Amino acid sequence: MSIPPTAAALEQRLRQALQPTALEVIDESYQHNGHAGANGTGYGTHFRVRIRSHLFTNLSRVARHRLVYDALQDFVDAGLHALAIEAEPAPQP
Repeated sequence: MSIPPTAAALEQRLRQALQPTALEVIDESYQHNGHAGANGTGYGTHFRVRIRSHLFTNLSRVARHRLVYDALQDFVDAGLHALAIEAEPAPQP
């Protein structure tokens, strides 16, 4: 059995892949105990990501979300069940 993903690990990966100007990763798994995809531990399955990046400039919402999912795919494979994404372009200087 693999270790469930952590907010710190997701944050590190997103910082490497998407060079955010703002980033918040919140583990909301405890709110979903007993629901589909919960692992019974209260962590590592349901996350919220709030991210701003210059890489999102001129991209549709779907394309921004796809970049986030692509960066985190191996975490999905390791048990990340749900990801709420708030992705916006970084403000122009």
